[in-house]
Amino acid sequence: MNRYPKRDDLRAMSGYHSPQVSVKVRLNTNESPIEPPAEFVRELAEAVSGVRWNRYPDRAARELRGAIAAMHKVSPDNVFVANGSNEVLQSVLLAYSGAGRTVVTFEPTYQLHSHIARIAGATVVNGKRNADFTLSEGEVQRVLAEHQPSVTFLCSPNNPTGMAEDPAIIASTIKNAPGVVVVDEAYAQFSPHSALQYVNEDSRVAVSRTFSKTWSMAAARLGYLIAPTWMIEDLEIVTLPYHLDALKQVAGTIALKYLSEMERGVADVVAERERLLGVMRAMPVTVWPSQANFILFRPNDTGRAVWQSLLDGGVLVRDCSSWEGLTDCLRVTVGTPEENDAFLSVLRNALSARD
Repeated sequence: MNRYPKRDDLRAMSGYHSPQVSVKVRLNTNESPIEPPAEFVRELAEAVSGVRWNRYPDRAARELRGAIAAMHKVSPDNVFVANGSNEVLQSVLLAYSGAGRTVVTFEPTYQLHSHIARIAGATVVNGKRNADFTLSEGEVQRVLAEHQPSVTFLCSPNNPTGMAEDPAIIASTIKNAPGVVVVDEAYAQFSPHSALQYVNEDSRVAVSRTFSKTWSMAAARLGYLIAPTWMIEDLEIVTLPYHLDALKQVAGTIALKYLSEMERGVADVVAERERLLGVMRAMPVTVWPSQANFILFRPNDTGRAVWQSLLDGGVLVRDCSSWEGLTDCLRVTVGTPEENDAFLSVLRNALSARD
């Protein structure tokens, strides 16, 4: 095969993947275990009949941006929408990173922050977290002062550790970062606080959200950003025309009518999360507190072997053991009560077999 060589800086990289294995219980991708309301599905089906398929979608996604803006009490000009929060992050990095610029993350955290930054050609600097996965004020300020990043990422609640960041550290990072600060709030509805309060025309703060988790719309791939209007204008420069299809715009707009149903779903997931935490703390595993819809844990044995035992028992969780600072760690998504029972049963058997 006469292949053409890829860019030199991509030679050592591989794609970002979460294993998709055919199993009875799949708890590895932090999706909502709850189906969207039947009323939403019916309303969307009716709306689809009105889509003019021979025409391009609204390039500005005005109705969807207006609905998101109304929910957050901001202007539609403060809203950017894209194909999942990952495309939101990519757009920010295309606008503000690149060759000769630095992007900062604090590991372990969401891997795509670093991955997309490297694809964009930026230099990535990884600050370190404390042993308990919290952020150190001294470490954050050291990294900011030493590397002067164009983009700094915070993730709250942090994926894969599950903990919301200290509001004081978020505030000081925003105050001292020389460039743009992106607070990734993919799991915001589970969090006790948000960075949205810091978004204004004089700030360099952007908050990203997604419909994939609490809105039960992972299949739609829809995300958005709340940011100053000047930043939204910059993102529109790097965004492809008509990038957000008409069906996605309609689905997102309709979903926002079902806020109370989403909030009930969040409460149900939180109740199941706390039940899982309570049971797991009595097992021979280290379990970290979570303010998201997943739990990070470390078996008191080889994590990979326990992951395989879970898979053999029909339960797929995320193996995080290769990630920086997460040796032998696994992450389980909170599922339905039945899925969670199956996970606990298989985990108990896996741990017992290794005693």
